[in-house]
Amino acid sequence: MIKFTIITCTYNAAEVIKPTLDSILNQTWAPVEHLIIDGASKDDTVKVAEAYRQRSLEEETEHEVRIISEPDRGLYDAMNKGLRLATGDYVVFLNAGDSLPDDTTLEKISNDVNERSDGKLPAVLYGDTNIVDDKGIVLHPRRLAPPDNLNWRSFRHGMLVCHQAFYARTDIARATPYDLRYRFSADVDWCIRIMEHAEREHLHLLRLPEVVADYLDGGMTNKNHRASLFERFRIMRRHYGLFTTLAMHAWFIARAVLKK
Repeated sequence: MIKFTIITCTYNAAEVIKPTLDSILNQTWAPVEHLIIDGASKDDTVKVAEAYRQRSLEEETEHEVRIISEPDRGLYDAMNKGLRLATGDYVVFLNAGDSLPDDTTLEKISNDVNERSDGKLPAVLYGDTNIVDDKGIVLHPRRLAPPDNLNWRSFRHGMLVCHQAFYARTDIARATPYDLRYRFSADVDWCIRIMEHAEREHLHLLRLPEVVADYLDGGMTNKNHRASLFERFRIMRRHYGLFTTLAMHAWFIARAVLKK
């Protein structure tokens, strides 16, 4: 049976974390490791997380919940801590406010892998994302949709797969930590490097035929939009070269003008 490691990084997230925890606790798929990596929150985040851990024990689920709360150097440092601790077959990051769409999400993903795998586990499982508000109400599908055939070159056209809908094989993910030189878009660089690794090892990426993540509108990247755009340009130049990056950004601008 496939075991999933879900990593939730938090800081002062008491007001938004409960729907995230409930969506994981309610999963019908049993082999789940949930790592809550908290940055020494000053609110009730850890208290809420501890109550969730107790519920998991009382309901005798097969979910393993571990809570670590200590200062860190930011979100991506916390994510790297989670990667070092992960023991599942696949790892996915579901942060405070994000959630799994329904109680059978992980079960459906596992069934997709079992039905389609050729003996080797795919390097990446990826699917669709809905954007939700703070009440969990779906606002709309994510604007960028995942392609049926994804590879590391695909992100020249933007981050086509939401980070929360990108399940990476844990052995590959652990060997590919987040680059802390990037403060706002290290997830883009990380996904590209995971897919580069998959191509080198001739491992396939599996498109999942369903919504696998509900993403809370207004994350860290949205709040630091300008800085994030500069970082993404640097990341694209690093992986695709300056000419390709300039050409794609010219297309992004033209496309935006044509839509007006």
